[in-house]
Amino acid sequence: MPMFIFSSYGASAGQFMRIFALAVLTCLATLSAGLDSAHASEAAAMPALARLHGQVIEQLSINAHEAQGTLVFENGSRAQMEGWSAVIGALAAQTQQGQQLTAGVSKPWALFAYDRPGIGRSEATERPRDGRQIVADLRELLQQKGHKPPYLLVGHSLGGLYMQLFARQYPSEVKGLVLVDSLYPGIIKKPEDFPLYTRWAKAVFMSRMAGREIDAIHATGEAVLALPWSAQIPVTRLINVPKGASAIAVDFGVVNADEATIARVRALYPGAKTVVLDSDHQIQRANPEAVVQAIQEMMISVR
Repeated sequence: MPMFIFSSYGASAGQFMRIFALAVLTCLATLSAGLDSAHASEAAAMPALARLHGQVIEQLSINAHEAQGTLVFENGSRAQMEGWSAVIGALAAQTQQGQQLTAGVSKPWALFAYDRPGIGRSEATERPRDGRQIVADLRELLQQKGHKPPYLLVGHSLGGLYMQLFARQYPSEVKGLVLVDSLYPGIIKKPEDFPLYTRWAKAVFMSRMAGREIDAIHATGEAVLALPWSAQIPVTRLINVPKGASAIAVDFGVVNADEATIARVRALYPGAKTVVLDSDHQIQRANPEAVVQAIQEMMISVR
């Protein structure tokens, strides 16, 4: 039975920090290799295969006539882009018909999603798996498909950490940032500081590609913190706070739970809009309407 994740900025420090360990480790170990694709038919476009530096990459690219920009979706660790299918389907139906995505948006947005190497039909790679490389690869894929800035970035869990790095590296290209139960910099320890049992679990339950991404989380967080933040970029954070009795918070010994780290994370985006949901870590699957609403509101605010 999958375990749920506490994620509340108003919770105790222990609960606040445990969500990130759970997001990175527990949820990944319990996810099946293929996520539910029951809503995949909602999107009019179908995923296609492309090549990046010799590797096959599966991607979904939906263009729009006179697009205002591109919505870019980044998955959590081990997760496939099918996890966004209900969200993308709700947005793509209108985009492909050339309609306004929502009231107040004068032009439609194009959409782009993909599976990182080693996920779905995307081939594994020996290239680095840290955030800088992942952001560079994503940007190159966007350029290959003709998706020019501005971008509205949407990232789940570990994908949210990558999107934070993208926004800091290329602030002039980013119109907005939607973080879906995201991971934040400084939370996860260096991999050499993981307890032995956690390293064993990672080796047993995760693919080599996923393990390499996990090992690079700390370095990716350091890269995020090393870059300035542009307060001009609006941020919306969707946070999962399950109320059910079955919700369990677990700490695998990978979290930096000191007061300085907590304070730094809370201060990262002081102007962000925060939406708290009684959901599970996969908010985009459990409550896709909340993610769609957050994206639509962001599109209105940045028009």
